[in-house]
Amino acid sequence: MDLKKIIVLIILCVLTSFYCWYIDNESLYDLLVFSGDSLSKGYFWVVLTALFIHSDLMHLGGNMLFLYVFGSVLENEVGSNKTIAAFFIGGALSFILSIPFYGPETVMIGASAAIFTLTAIVMLVKPLKFSWFFLMPLGLVAILYFLYNLAAAFYLEGESIGYWGHIIGFIIGLPMGIMWSKKKWMRNLIIAVALLAAYFVLILFLEALLGIV
Repeated sequence: MDLKKIIVLIILCVLTSFYCWYIDNESLYDLLVFSGDSLSKGYFWVVLTALFIHSDLMHLGGNMLFLYVFGSVLENEVGSNKTIAAFFIGGALSFILSIPFYGPETVMIGASAAIFTLTAIVMLVKPLKFSWFFLMPLGLVAILYFLYNLAAAFYLEGESIGYWGHIIGFIIGLPMGIMWSKKKWMRNLIIAVALLAAYFVLILFLEALLGIV
């Protein structure tokens, strides 16, 4: 049985992050993380290497969970090559397009934006795929986290989380999802929006029910 490529990505993220935390010296770390200043120095490889470095165990664990859940589903639906390509394209472009939002001196690391690219694709390719971890369909998970990051980008300024990068990564995934959805992207988008509406109706119903009780 072939090892899934998404598992290989997860292993690389874990190994690279632990290497940077416990073994690496600062000079090498500076050659691997992304910033606009790094690009201006000609360190073009950082658009890829920075995807594998995470700030701490919580950052790494959360990203790897999402990467496994969404990446595995996407790999089963569109194949390994497209999934890996989407990960790297989404991650690299998100880093570059985030520079105007954060400035060239800001260091950016992590696979979050690349994973958001995958979530957008899954939303348009397999929105009804149920996740037992999240206890809801992945189309709903994708659209909920996109809306959360959209709100956070405007109302949670000053945090070290790259919300705009996540939003950009999600948007980059939309045309890929359209291409790979076998002409069902509009139907799948409507399903995701309907799931979102049903989710909020359920929340309101539960709030009213608990208020009565």
